[in-house]
Amino acid sequence: MQLIESEITSREILDWRGLQIFHGWTSSCSQKLRIFLNLKGVEWQGHVLNLAEGESYSEWFLGINPRGLVPVLVLDGAVHIESNDILALLEKTFPEPCLFPAAHGDEIVRLLRHEDDLHLDLRTLSFRFVFGRTGSPKTPALLDRYRGGNRTVNGIANDPSRAHELEFYERLAAQGITDEAIRTSAAKFRAAFEELEQRLSAGPYYLGQRLSILDIAWFVYASRLKFGGYPFARLHPRVDAWRRTLAQDERFSREVELPKPVRENLERNHQAWMEAGSMFSDITGF
Repeated sequence: MQLIESEITSREILDWRGLQIFHGWTSSCSQKLRIFLNLKGVEWQGHVLNLAEGESYSEWFLGINPRGLVPVLVLDGAVHIESNDILALLEKTFPEPCLFPAAHGDEIVRLLRHEDDLHLDLRTLSFRFVFGRTGSPKTPALLDRYRGGNRTVNGIANDPSRAHELEFYERLAAQGITDEAIRTSAAKFRAAFEELEQRLSAGPYYLGQRLSILDIAWFVYASRLKFGGYPFARLHPRVDAWRRTLAQDERFSREVELPKPVRENLERNHQAWMEAGSMFSDITGF
């Protein structure tokens, strides 16, 4: 999705040349894009946002992407948002090696849409079991800024994606992350990984014999949930072996590594959760 130029209020980026990407180290969509670019061997300039500090909700960044999400691609002054749209564009721009095999074109579009539909479920599980958050990281001031400004996305004032983003954080502030929400999100992923388990019986990759963008997308999801305690080896042994094989390639593994402070906090939390009986499997029953 390319933004209308008039909606970009941080106007200086319109003069930027080359391939420049706004991303976050722990953003799953950013990780997916970085692995894709690693495999393509494409050079790009990165602009890292500190998502924990709310930089994606700054006035300046909202002037680039009114949805307040990363990644964002600025390609010769044109602003592109939504990770899967960015990937499709870059596949056309840099066709080798092919990661969107034409023989599976419609299937890839459908499956990437399904993967995208699970993004908020991944956020729910990540907040609880990886980052150890039970409340909203967005302050009331940040949410007020996000609401304001009369921002549109491609001319749409009531952009559904902005509404979903706001609803998620407002619910998080009001309710926290409930055990019911955890079980609902985890069940969706269990169904998706059971499908991948079956697919891997026919070959080493999601689509059989050939690595594709779907392997990248689901590697990111599987890696994140593995950090959170999802029992892959017990529930989905083929998926577990597939993930471990891809992780042997540094172009994959380095992009999903947790920053040291996050890793240390995770270790402390897991110790406390094990003692309290509130690990992933304790709550989900998996």
